[in-house]
Amino acid sequence: MLRLGIVGLPNVGKSTLFNALTAAGAEAANYPFCTVEPNVGMVEVPDARLTLLTEKIGPRQTIPAVVQFVDIAGLVKGASEGEGLGNQFLANIRETDAIVHVVRCFDDTDVVHVMGGIDPVRDREVINLELVLADLSVVEKRLERVRKGARGGDRDARAELGLLERLFEALSEGRSARSVETSSEEEVLLRSFNLLTSKPVVYLANVAESDLPEGENAYVSALRTAVTASGELAEVIPISSRIESELSELPADQRDEFLTSLGLEEPGLNRLIRSGYRLLGLQTYFTAGEKEVRAWTIPIGAKAPEAAGVIHSDFQRGFIRAETVGWNDFVRTGSVKVARDQGLMRSEGKEYLVADGDILLFRFNV
Repeated sequence: MLRLGIVGLPNVGKSTLFNALTAAGAEAANYPFCTVEPNVGMVEVPDARLTLLTEKIGPRQTIPAVVQFVDIAGLVKGASEGEGLGNQFLANIRETDAIVHVVRCFDDTDVVHVMGGIDPVRDREVINLELVLADLSVVEKRLERVRKGARGGDRDARAELGLLERLFEALSEGRSARSVETSSEEEVLLRSFNLLTSKPVVYLANVAESDLPEGENAYVSALRTAVTASGELAEVIPISSRIESELSELPADQRDEFLTSLGLEEPGLNRLIRSGYRLLGLQTYFTAGEKEVRAWTIPIGAKAPEAAGVIHSDFQRGFIRAETVGWNDFVRTGSVKVARDQGLMRSEGKEYLVADGDILLFRFNV
């Protein structure tokens, strides 16, 4: 399951967007800190392939892959030192896979901005610095403990020490943990630290309805330029929280018509989820039968036993083989059974690299 943590200054449309994406009904008022407790919402991953599988197989139930969104109170300048309420909930997004940074890119005199005028470049820098300082506090405490262990001959502490010292140096200079080069062994360590600035970032540029469908304005352009200049490998996705909110309130059969009237091909949620999958190198495979059709999320490059383990650890532990139908073969034949009868179902072993869209049946024994 993909987990995304939503951050941003107060009153940038963060909670409105969360409500729209998850239909969770989190409070969204025009004053700072209205989101006091962290909100968690689950969203189905839109996938036309799952719909087609369901139509062809007619299972008793269909279970899509899901994304978890975690929304916390708006962060403000000084959050790392206890200012505002957002600092209290940073721990809630340390467990997420990526950060969704909502940046205000619209003018509206009725919606106050906690820092005065609209300036997405400044807002990005403020939030990024607060995340850096929050991570610096974590690394500083861990470094103190690890140094003591290393002096005492602790082998694990010695392995951590070099990485922590480089992280401390980068964070002290205002750079993110992502900017620190790591070996494959250190990368595993880094992930275990759950540093906020080690996570991939998607910038959601919250624009006015009038800026759609292109979603571009001077604010968005400035934000893109700042992200590019920083060397940060992050996507900037224009989105209108107001439109997403209106869309979420419509019956499903009216949403396509509403999108078309705005010149949009799809909701912003779809683009956000695809961006998250790209950033984290994720893909989808399917299991399909009369009882259930289901989508599963795995890393690109996962081998068959690892993919089986997403279903249950016993599947990975006792893995024998994976009976596989490629997505294109399924589309061509229109049936897993026909694909099997035509010799298109393959028997794959432990070294098989699962492909996006594969339909898999695992054989195992424990």
